Amino acid sequence: MTDLFTPPYPEPPRTKRGLMKRFLRGWHSWIHVLFEKSYTMKLGEIRMPGQTMYIANELPLVDRILRGGTAYPKHRELVRNLSPLIGNSVFSANGEDWESQRAMVNPAFAHTALNRSMPLMVAAADDLLARLDAADRSKPVDIDPMMTHVAADIIFRTLFSEALDERRSNIIHTAFGKFQRLAHSASMLRLYGFPARWFEKRSLGPAKAIHDVFRPIVEARHEGFHQRGEAPHEDILQSLIEAKHPETGEPFTLQQVMDQVSTIFLAGHETSASTMTWALYMLAECSHIQNAARAEVSEIAEDAPFAATMLKDMGAIRNIFRETLRLYPPVAFFPREVTCPMPMRDKQLEEGAMLVVAPWLTQRNEDNWACPHSFDPARFDDPANAEMVRQAWFPFGRGPRVCIGAGFAQQEVMTVIAAVLRRYRLSVPEGFKPEPISRLTIRPRTGMKLMFDAVPPSVDRRTA
Repeated sequence: MTDLFTPPYPEPPRTKRGLMKRFLRGWHSWIHVLFEKSYTMKLGEIRMPGQTMYIANELPLVDRILRGGTAYPKHRELVRNLSPLIGNSVFSANGEDWESQRAMVNPAFAHTALNRSMPLMVAAADDLLARLDAADRSKPVDIDPMMTHVAADIIFRTLFSEALDERRSNIIHTAFGKFQRLAHSASMLRLYGFPARWFEKRSLGPAKAIHDVFRPIVEARHEGFHQRGEAPHEDILQSLIEAKHPETGEPFTLQQVMDQVSTIFLAGHETSASTMTWALYMLAECSHIQNAARAEVSEIAEDAPFAATMLKDMGAIRNIFRETLRLYPPVAFFPREVTCPMPMRDKQLEEGAMLVVAPWLTQRNEDNWACPHSFDPARFDDPANAEMVRQAWFPFGRGPRVCIGAGFAQQEVMTVIAAVLRRYRLSVPEGFKPEPISRLTIRPRTGMKLMFDAVPPSVDRRTA
């Protein structure tokens, strides 16, 4: 039996740190403030000068909160943190506002139907392979911006019916990195009771840079439809432009369309880019899993273009996707707001407190999973884990606010992983070890550098 590989994560200290040490450890990353007991506690409590926080890690509590819908709305800190980027959109709205927005947005996701979106994903994956072919593969290649590009390209094609060029992709990658850094710092300061205005103001710049990439497209098509009745494409953007409020019949304003587009674009590329990056890294570290996955792709697809029906039979690739999301859920913490005083376990939660459900913790809890920090995609085929797959795996959330794009994300990540494995053998440069940091999403702190060796077409990929 091959020893399981344990990918990097912040080694938690044995005891809880004091307020100042937690602040210093958390300045760069949320997951760095956790200590050993954080991973097995039932309901933790953290009191900070600016906010009291409770972290629910017991499975019945997790299920109760996630299925609670409007009883546990998105916390105002999350809404404030993301406001410069996504405004008041279906992700951040609460109550009746969320319900009406969701009803207006839902029809747009017909354009993410798997058979319909598959050709767009294959085309974007082919463009990624072309970029890898053209790269200097005699030295390590940083795949972090490349995964941002391919994921952003896929959602760009689905949103706007056009491909995303490298210039605009680089703007998005750089700007979102800056936005994450500034928004994280602002949130940390607010939670600890410090003024954060300087960081809040600075975050407007990168948010605007991201908006400027697609604002001209949205403005032109919004004006074209509402002034001249033009509908040049059947895509997500067109559905949003044509959407009407379920009660008033009013359409989204231009700013409201921008907010929804920003949300779909962010959720549709950043989380998938994170998953692809970590999946390829762990495959590079685990040649036996990589080889088995490549063999599966070769047997099912051979050299034919990928189709949605092929992915259904790629159980190994699907398990790699699931296990990557278990270890590195792109959104590590789901903050909800306590709207009225309530008892929970042995605690009395006060109104306005932050109630957090954390995929990062529950999915790495040794009470739920054997070898919880190790990379073992085969665990998803073990019948003994069936209950934990249902209860202790929720990277897309659960209940009424579950991510509507989960199937889309699975298909695009599986397509990209399969495409890369069919073309390349991956390895990790000697001495390289990435450091995961958790801000808005979990990404490698200094990029993800991998080696790519081409698998010759004449070689049987089932043994390569």
